[in-house]
Amino acid sequence: MLLAAGNEVAPVVALMAMVLGGVVLVSLLLIKFKQSLLVGYFICGVILANTGAIQWLGADPEDAVSGLSELGVVLLMFTLGIEFSIRELLHLRRVVIGGGGMQMLVTTMLAMGVCLLLGVSGSTLLVVGFALALSSTAVSIKSFQDLGQPDTPGARMALGIAIFQDLAVIVFMVVLPSLVGDGAGGAMPIVWSLLKGVLFLFLCWGLSRVGVPHLLHTVALSRSRELFTVTVVALCAGIAWVANWFGLSLALGAFATGLVVSESIYSHRVLADILPFKDLFLTVFFVSVGLMIDLSVVRESWWIILLGVSVILLVKGMVVIAIGRKMGLRLRQALLAGAALSSSGEFSLVLLSRAADLGGLPAELEQMLLACTAVSMALVPGLMRGMIPLSSKLEARGWCKPKTCKSDLTYDADASALRDHVVICGYGPVGQTLHEAMERASVQVVILEMNADTVRDLHKRGVRVMFADATKEDTMRLAKVDTARAIAFTFPEPQLACAGIRAARTLNPGIVTYARAKFSPEVELLKKEGVHHIFHDEKTSGNAMVQAVLGCYSVDI
Repeated sequence: MLLAAGNEVAPVVALMAMVLGGVVLVSLLLIKFKQSLLVGYFICGVILANTGAIQWLGADPEDAVSGLSELGVVLLMFTLGIEFSIRELLHLRRVVIGGGGMQMLVTTMLAMGVCLLLGVSGSTLLVVGFALALSSTAVSIKSFQDLGQPDTPGARMALGIAIFQDLAVIVFMVVLPSLVGDGAGGAMPIVWSLLKGVLFLFLCWGLSRVGVPHLLHTVALSRSRELFTVTVVALCAGIAWVANWFGLSLALGAFATGLVVSESIYSHRVLADILPFKDLFLTVFFVSVGLMIDLSVVRESWWIILLGVSVILLVKGMVVIAIGRKMGLRLRQALLAGAALSSSGEFSLVLLSRAADLGGLPAELEQMLLACTAVSMALVPGLMRGMIPLSSKLEARGWCKPKTCKSDLTYDADASALRDHVVICGYGPVGQTLHEAMERASVQVVILEMNADTVRDLHKRGVRVMFADATKEDTMRLAKVDTARAIAFTFPEPQLACAGIRAARTLNPGIVTYARAKFSPEVELLKKEGVHHIFHDEKTSGNAMVQAVLGCYSVDI
């Protein structure tokens, strides 16, 4: 063994080092050939799992793969839960219910029909059909962002359908133990499972309204960034454990934790802290999928897997494209949405793994479905890039006429209005005065503040405020700095202002900047940063005092 047998931590650390190091090497090669990095993550996992590298580290192969896989899924589900928006659900309700319901129903029935022809039967047929109907929210949304089209009608329709899938899979995961395995049989186990699920969701709802906001508020008052992060991670682990105690999966518990946190006024702070690691979570998740693949099964059933991937991409893509055209999407947007949702998804993997653990899915069938899901997810970014020139050719030939897009798939009122606004960093006396002036002038603002009491008061007044660090690029992205006209740092901390200005300019190089300084050296620092308008507190106070003193002599200067 490379590592000491008595060292229980070293194999895990070594495994992470090997995984991430392998990802870097494979990704550099794929970047050179302009290929999707997701493919590299998956390939890296397959190589590590099937070359004996894990055994060489001295780690138990099954435990190492299982641990890393579960970690990747839990982390990804947590981030998806935080980004789940109740407001988006309400605005896209017709797309969610109509488009999402139709997509799930049609795709599940078609998948079950194909599986039935292949000899799958019983409750396994329903599990497999439902799992294949699910799509990857993380991959589809990230692919739209990479294409620079995160808010297009196609992206919003994909989001609406993905929201329905997320809600549907929660219900299905609750009743899954009653459908397969030892607990299957009869209506009472299903009813009991639903009751436990309702009780768990009710508990989460109560925490989101009472427990979690008060806990986060208390921690936020400490002004300790480390304690805030530790608290969020503790909540994730705690609620995931409770979900497991209820007989649900850890992944579903992590997703529920994200939902609980997303309903608090501190969600933007959590998002800003988590987003830098989201790509890492996605990487670990995809590598973990590759780690679960047994190449011996793939070699024996390669033609079935190839056929399965082709059928999944074609059938699911065509269903979504048809729904998109029905809702009035232009051909390009419908094709992009179809490609984005054509694969199976992360919840498919969670569902299949859970079904296998319960004894309701044969190991060989699980391996084939895992391979189909992983390959189809890895192909999504390339398919979406290919849809753009294809749609241009089809539209140029006049094959599909433009339609009137439903209002659900356009910007909602709040998002469309948040343009040409001012971002106010800090809500002390200066920030408050500036905000009041902007309100009188009917100029929209987004306020960034780190005082928990102030944030809560502004939130109650209906002010658009975020409890987030103004020096982070992800905070600037959440504040929509890319569409803002100006950003004002109202606190006299030039170093923090410089960091925030650099973060803002990465998204909006032309944004107008304002900052304060107490002393002359700090003014020079802001000038070097290229701040447009600098307010020197000492000079401003001196000029005001000169005017006031000379005023008693009726002298003007």
